[in-house]
Amino acid sequence: MQSKYLLSITFLFFNLLIINAQQETLISLDDVLSKVEENNHTIKMSEQDYNAAKGDFNQTNAVLLPNISISHTGIATTNPLMAFGSKLNQEILTQADFNPALLNDPDEIKNFATKIEVQQPIFNGDGLYMRKAAKSKMNAFELQSIRTKEYVNLEVKKAYMQLQLAYKAVEVLEKAKEAALENKKIAENSYKQGYMQKSDLLLVEVHVTEVENQLQNAKSNINNASDYLQFLMGETTNTTFKPSSELNAEVDLAIYNSVLSNNRADIEAMEKSTEAYNNMYKASKMNFLPRLNAFGSYELYDDKLFGTDAKGYVFGAELSWNIFEGYKKFGKAQKSKAELDKAEISLDQYKNQSQLEYSKAKRQLKDAENTLNLTSLAVEQSEEALRIRTNRFKQGLEKSSDLLNAETQFLQKQLEYLQTVFNYNYTKAYVAFLTK
Repeated sequence: MQSKYLLSITFLFFNLLIINAQQETLISLDDVLSKVEENNHTIKMSEQDYNAAKGDFNQTNAVLLPNISISHTGIATTNPLMAFGSKLNQEILTQADFNPALLNDPDEIKNFATKIEVQQPIFNGDGLYMRKAAKSKMNAFELQSIRTKEYVNLEVKKAYMQLQLAYKAVEVLEKAKEAALENKKIAENSYKQGYMQKSDLLLVEVHVTEVENQLQNAKSNINNASDYLQFLMGETTNTTFKPSSELNAEVDLAIYNSVLSNNRADIEAMEKSTEAYNNMYKASKMNFLPRLNAFGSYELYDDKLFGTDAKGYVFGAELSWNIFEGYKKFGKAQKSKAELDKAEISLDQYKNQSQLEYSKAKRQLKDAENTLNLTSLAVEQSEEALRIRTNRFKQGLEKSSDLLNAETQFLQKQLEYLQTVFNYNYTKAYVAFLTK
């Protein structure tokens, strides 16, 4: 019975190991970027903004294309005027219908009319410029959608590097834990032999606990970074991702020669938006000109439903000119001009701000590169100091407090170096993002 119980426990233990192994998935940055492009909600929303703007532009086809409608109307009337007109439209009017008694008090008559109407714009100056404004707006949203994808990709790279950083930190802390436990054994032996005081042993044990706490926090950071990657990918699984590549400093000196380009998608989007305001201003001025539209209709009449005994058509053109609307047009043009001026100022400000941001990012990249070199040297120095103190501690020539300080210093310098590598790689990616 006891053997069966142990067998069940062992089987359950191995099942848990298999489940945990299945939950950790190796993934590359390219795989993440590919899934993000397909499923990211922010990207999808930006695409729908473009589709909405495209729908607004398609509505402006009405400025060029005809408006065609078909209607069928049926009435029954004893109204003298409508009864006479219905007979006239049906082409059934006779001499007897001119009898004053019948004209004044006609019998009920039924009339069914099928009407096909066509309205064709010929010249609507304001409508043409509103169409151009809608196209500029559509292009602006398209460019903004491209820039949104670029920004999300930058955020993905940052999250992926954070995942790399978390795994690397766990690796460093696990080694630090092993070293701390080894030194703890030495301290316990020294204490048993009377070479170390209880307070010194407690300091060693506290140090081990601190390292274990840091290790647990680093493991939590892995889950946090993995969850954020899943969010960016539009997934809701319980998988813990593991990066297929480690966090390493990728120094690139050529990036310092890059320059800010006006062909960047967000800058071009601002230019297209300004262009839209310019066309809207022109449309408000064209509103002072007359409009020319053609129209035509083909009509079918009968006293039966959907009958077609009588036919007729009308076609013509209309030139209309609304000369004065109580200063409404002037006020609208004034508002459009102010919005255009504001858009031009905003564009100029955005370009200046982008240049300022780019210059700042390049300086931050240079600072990160310098810090990278300094922290790398600090790691080497603290590692050598720890090695010396560890050897002396094993020989009983070093205080436990000095050894703990050396261990803590080495651990901090390693973690600082990893953070510096992350800062450099992300800043470099950010500079590249600003130059696209």
